[in-house]
Amino acid sequence: MIIAIIIDNELNSREFLQKLLTRYFSKKITVVATCDSVDAGVKAIHKYAPELVFLDIQMPNQNGFKLFSHFERTNFEVIFTTAYEDYAIDAIKYSALDYLLKPINHIDLFASIKRLEQRKKNVLNQNKTVALIEHLGGQDNSFNKIALPTHNGYELLKLNSIMYCLSESNYCKIICYDGSELLVSKTLKYVEELIRNDLFIRIHKSYLVNLNYVINYDKTEDLKVTLSTGIQLPVSIRKKEHFLNRILQKNK
Repeated sequence: MIIAIIIDNELNSREFLQKLLTRYFSKKITVVATCDSVDAGVKAIHKYAPELVFLDIQMPNQNGFKLFSHFERTNFEVIFTTAYEDYAIDAIKYSALDYLLKPINHIDLFASIKRLEQRKKNVLNQNKTVALIEHLGGQDNSFNKIALPTHNGYELLKLNSIMYCLSESNYCKIICYDGSELLVSKTLKYVEELIRNDLFIRIHKSYLVNLNYVINYDKTEDLKVTLSTGIQLPVSIRKKEHFLNRILQKNK
């Protein structure tokens, strides 16, 4: 069950949205509080820790965007509700789950809830993948980290946390699955020789990829692989055969 809060200074709007949610989404969403101001909404969020906040934008005293100034991190999704189209761009800036124009209809609301469910599913799958890779990386007592030179010394990374490496002239950018990046003043060739692990393969002069994260290979005109995060990387014609042999487990 998704815990939700409605923040809207208009009583009719709060009641109408709550009725829509009760009528069409009673098995998926429960509204634990309705608030008439940003300040009341902040208190309710601290009290109930909701997953979803329906937030009106045009309100007296503080508009809806002021809500975000009360939190260092937002651990909830936001669906903006407003009668004004002019706020759409601002809503995007705040990474809103969706933007609903009043009067809200159940069809648009249904699409928003489906988007929320899909996002939750993606996060769950990502967490499962991270947990699996952490497990696979710790099945024995061997040292499974790589020491990458930095300004002040070395950064130690688990091999399986590295998703791919990108060449940037005489530098190499290390991209990890959790979204973190590390730029080292070494070439991609240096990093490739340092890793020396069967899981990593050069698919292009500029890319070294961890095969654990490859979920799709497109062999059409634009050769490319898709990683588990949705990122797509090119495969060069020269590297194509070697890459195929590896994923098809030939000549191992």
